Amino acid sequence: MATRFAHVPQGPVDPILGLNVAFKADPSPNKINLGVGAYRTEDGKTLVLSAVKKAEQKILSENYNKEYLPIEGFAPFNVEAAKLLFGDFAKTNSKRIVSVQALSGTGSLKIGAEFIHKFLPDATVYIPDPTWPNHRNVFTTSYVPVKTYRYYKAGSTNPAEQLDFQGLCEDIKNAPPRSVFILHACAHNPTGVDPSEDQWKTIAKLIKAGNHFPFFDCAYQGFASGDLDRDAFAIRYFAEQGFEMFAAQSFAKNFGLYGERIGAFHAVVADPNVVEPTLSQLKLIIRAFYSSPPMHGALIVQIILSDPELCDEWKRELKEMSGRIYSMRQQLYEKLKSKGIDWPHVLTQIGMFSFTGLTVKQCSVLTSKHHIYLTSNGRISLPGLSSKTVPILADAIEDVLNNVKENAAKL
Repeated sequence: MATRFAHVPQGPVDPILGLNVAFKADPSPNKINLGVGAYRTEDGKTLVLSAVKKAEQKILSENYNKEYLPIEGFAPFNVEAAKLLFGDFAKTNSKRIVSVQALSGTGSLKIGAEFIHKFLPDATVYIPDPTWPNHRNVFTTSYVPVKTYRYYKAGSTNPAEQLDFQGLCEDIKNAPPRSVFILHACAHNPTGVDPSEDQWKTIAKLIKAGNHFPFFDCAYQGFASGDLDRDAFAIRYFAEQGFEMFAAQSFAKNFGLYGERIGAFHAVVADPNVVEPTLSQLKLIIRAFYSSPPMHGALIVQIILSDPELCDEWKRELKEMSGRIYSMRQQLYEKLKSKGIDWPHVLTQIGMFSFTGLTVKQCSVLTSKHHIYLTSNGRISLPGLSSKTVPILADAIEDVLNNVKENAAKL
């Protein structure tokens, strides 16, 4: 029987999620997965937080029903999500914040992309170079034009110079007025290189001078440094400076709720009178997209954030997770240094990723020869390491630096 789909081409494998497929198919007992950004324990196990388990017990004991949520999601969750992200600003300016529940960070970004396409039709979205690969997909599939702004200085061996701050500032200045800038709130993916607080203040001045629109992507609040307030500095500063802006918020990493797909999309507006029209249009986008969000993850997050005892327990666990990640940084740095490889950027970068500076060819050899899976741009997910596997990775890095016929790592 003839098929109508013979003309459909094979799509490319996702550069990150495809690593999981390749990793699972590898029969080597010594394989290491440093590709996908998900937290693992020292034993390589997934972690369900104790606070999450207690929240789920409460859900079961209180016999919540399984009725549809409203289009905008679970209202108490939306309130708690905004408070966590915006801090005191949310308490004093709640009438200027429009919040809807979304399908984690990706779904939040997609809602924003559709809104930009519909109501900011002349805007170009600027994403950092490099950035999370799905950023481009999210906006181009919503027919929003995408350009890049300079972010990371690939040739620098000095961690203090890895942020291309001069290039970043020049690109903001040269962008057409009313452009949209995607800004990583903390723990920039893939580089782990964040602006300082003073640099954030300069970025805010330039964005305001250009009449641009900031759109924050916040996937790692509290998971980056272990400090929820520190990781939210940029978003809160922009809000306090009077910006209208969007923010995509994910609870995958900091609550360990990867499979629950729980997040929130927030719009901060200058005039409270536009809150209801803005919400109405967001609901129309969501209705056509997935109609209404799932309930379970929203209940977990809301219960934890609204219960002081559970919230304190969650914060302790969050610090433990971020602390283990930093321990992996220290161990990797020290093991490499013992081999004569001085990579201070491993220590100074922040969050769950390290942008090693390894070349595409070196990454390929790490996988084919050493069964170490990482993205081709040299990004490794540090929680995928353990005290047992750090020496294995260090040996493999030493091998590719010495024997793969390319220049030394492009730090």
